[in-house]
Amino acid sequence: MKNIEFEKPSYLEWQDAAIKALKGKPFESLLTKTSEGITLEPLYTQESLVAKLGEELDKQVATIRSLQNNEAFRVAQQIYADTSEAFFAQLDDSLARGNEVVTIDSRMKFEWTEEVLAQLATYFSEYSFKITVENSNDPLLAVFDNIAVNQRETVNGFVVSKDPISLNEYPSVRSVGADTTDYHNEGANAVQELAYALALAAKYANQEESFEVFAKKFYVSFAVDTQFFTEIAKLRAFKVLWKAFSSAYGVSNCVKVPTIAETSLRSFSKLDVYVNLLRSANEALSGLIGGADVFTVHPHDALTKPTDQSVRIARNVSLILKEETNVLKVIDPAGGSYFIESLTADFVKEAWALFLEIEAAGGIDAYTASGKLTEEIEKSYQARIKAVQTRKQSLIGTNIYANPADVLESETNPAFAAIKRIAKPFEQLRAEMTAANMKTGILALGTLKSSKPRADFVSGFLNTVGLVPEKSEPVATAEEALAWLNTTEATYVVISGNDDDTKDLVPAILAGKPANVIVDVAGKFKDEEEAWLANGLNGFIFAGQNIIEKLNSVFASMKEVQR
Repeated sequence: MKNIEFEKPSYLEWQDAAIKALKGKPFESLLTKTSEGITLEPLYTQESLVAKLGEELDKQVATIRSLQNNEAFRVAQQIYADTSEAFFAQLDDSLARGNEVVTIDSRMKFEWTEEVLAQLATYFSEYSFKITVENSNDPLLAVFDNIAVNQRETVNGFVVSKDPISLNEYPSVRSVGADTTDYHNEGANAVQELAYALALAAKYANQEESFEVFAKKFYVSFAVDTQFFTEIAKLRAFKVLWKAFSSAYGVSNCVKVPTIAETSLRSFSKLDVYVNLLRSANEALSGLIGGADVFTVHPHDALTKPTDQSVRIARNVSLILKEETNVLKVIDPAGGSYFIESLTADFVKEAWALFLEIEAAGGIDAYTASGKLTEEIEKSYQARIKAVQTRKQSLIGTNIYANPADVLESETNPAFAAIKRIAKPFEQLRAEMTAANMKTGILALGTLKSSKPRADFVSGFLNTVGLVPEKSEPVATAEEALAWLNTTEATYVVISGNDDDTKDLVPAILAGKPANVIVDVAGKFKDEEEAWLANGLNGFIFAGQNIIEKLNSVFASMKEVQR
């Protein structure tokens, strides 16, 4: 066996084998289009990567590795508290249990009094920090007035704000940031986030006396979403873009710029909240591999009210990834991956082109004022939410494998209320359906074996908005079907059976069904559609349908029947 050698097939040979395996489907069916408009190939090889990038491949890898900071993936667990006493107790506990960066959102329920700020200043003198403030008048910023003058040069951390904050006496505090999380939460894709980060950097760089002064104050901030490889490539791509951006200002030795990141909340749901924990772990691993320097994992119940336990779990996600995966022992662990290197290069190319378009329009402010930026983000958001509502993209516990027994929390964390979460339409419709106590049913035709596939599909479809349909025993005749329809409490019923049974029984069922029962059919029946709709059928349920649009229509019809 040691002497056996296997011939290495070429890409064309692999492609020929793939086409045969597709059995008539086009090879193009293996291609995937991302929300950024980038086409993903079914196979990436060293030869294809070299052909695509050539000498640029080595430059890309070298740039990313040279800009990696020594202290990577520092744990920045946000503190949640209702009182100042609880705040400091939780802060002490988090620092004792592995938190490395004091992380605070200024929007607390308690006031930032002089006494509280003086106590907080002692932590800022000892620990690195990341604080999020609303503007230059935020009361939390007064904490810097409470730090002794002889300590200010050594204080280091980040101030996250929509506009730059001036802290001239604190040379190690970075307070000029390209924070893209708001764009992300509105629906921006990876290419847009990268381009907007560069556009913000250009705006702020032009406001400083020199690029070197600007670079020492600057950082970039990203939210990391559930698309694992996309987010790794996004973080890596920014380093390449930053090198090109610096070169445009005549800087040959590029200054390292910190990347602070956090788990995305736009894919979070108030339902089946422990799934959020799994999403966060996936996103945090993307951040770790992608090279984030400071990382915040939001608790799985961050949309409502985090508990001590959920905060600890979130912190431990970072600690496990940092301490137990050994990823940090490798510089640029994704480097050399044919797929990720190719995706990184695609992001660099597309983001740079969009950045130049923004600059040609007069910069980020002019681009925003023109409405172009909002239009781009809205288009991206609509594509994303459509993909979820049609199940082209899964959102576990929301659009698939939903648990109708889950209770929807009414409380909302005001800090995250404005995020355009893709689960929100499902939550809103579930709340309305639950309040109206809508009764639904599934009428199974034929045998259990023949009706079960579509019945299960319909049940899962309705479960997404909290509906638990009453299921009939499989019926073999129209008489049996009508007897069940006359006894059920359901005002909306979906007929589920195989094609033959459905075609045989539906006409008679429609002719005799109760007037107050809305009836749909599971599946697509193009030839019969016109006649069935004319004879009283409400419509159809099928794979690929927009769940929210369909169930909103059903809900409106059910409310009409109940009047």
